[in-house]
Amino acid sequence: MDISLKDLSKQLEGKMEVQDRSMDISLKDLSKQLEDFAKVRNWEKYHSPRNLLLAMVGEVGELSEIFQWRGEVDKGLSNWEESDKEHLGEELSDVLLYLIRLADICGIDLADAAAKKIIKNSIKYPEPKVFEEMF
Repeated sequence: MDISLKDLSKQLEGKMEVQDRSMDISLKDLSKQLEDFAKVRNWEKYHSPRNLLLAMVGEVGELSEIFQWRGEVDKGLSNWEESDKEHLGEELSDVLLYLIRLADICGIDLADAAAKKIIKNSIKYPEPKVFEEMF
């Protein structure tokens, strides 16, 4: 069964009383909303780690199609049409929502894992020394 997270995004947006679009939504909040969404539709049986991963990879493919023939793209996408930016946001959201659901099904606290990974990367890739210290 193919689960359309585009529909999920639209439905969640409609149900959430969003007064300020810049409001912060936690990963835990999104995880709970995704869990509830799947539960009321009896989709939990389809949400195995494998199925969610494969669905997410499909969404990454859709995301990559947006950039496929554009060449290098400027930061901020200043030369993009608003409809193209909206489409990009939808595809990025699809990937994010599948990632959150996959982490939840696997029992991984994604926010905690990401915070730990940032620390690990800062140790693995320390800040470059100041130019004067190099001589």
